[in-house]
Amino acid sequence: MEQAAAGYILYGSSTMFVYTTGHGVHGFTLDPGVGEFILSHEDITVPERGGIYSINEANNKHWYPGTSLYIEKLKSADKPCTARYIGSLVADFHRNLLKGGVFLYPSDRKSKNGKLRLLYEANPLSFIAEQAGGRASTGDGRVLDVVPTELHQRTPLIIGSRLDVEEAEGFWKRQEAKPPLDLHP
Repeated sequence: MEQAAAGYILYGSSTMFVYTTGHGVHGFTLDPGVGEFILSHEDITVPERGGIYSINEANNKHWYPGTSLYIEKLKSADKPCTARYIGSLVADFHRNLLKGGVFLYPSDRKSKNGKLRLLYEANPLSFIAEQAGGRASTGDGRVLDVVPTELHQRTPLIIGSRLDVEEAEGFWKRQEAKPPLDLHP
């Protein structure tokens, strides 16, 4: 199965529809005066590297070492990244798509298979990210290479600027092996 199209609608101070059919990413903003979506963002390209990271830091006690080390690196760099986490996958992704950055919902001790749904959360946004020049990973490999085995299958997701995602993958892969789950915390 191959992804043919993906999109999302974002509601806020304006209403925006972003989509791809495999030939770039385009954004349309609703013009309430005429009741139509107008092309406002043609050929969206995510910056190769961003200055924003998005992760639910309240889950840090469950993180594997690679995630903890990566987030610590982002915070302690000469030019530290800015933490921005709305808690809405689409809103966090959209901001990072336009400005650059990385969104992480990694596997951890609490959710070893990740928490986001592969078929209707991770895959569509991964297709959009890749079409915009970004990257999407499970931490171990490309999200769009994961073969679904069930409808509500969960997956980890690291998505955004290509270089940021590659760096996060590097931290994840360098931890020699995922630690065993602590069944008795």
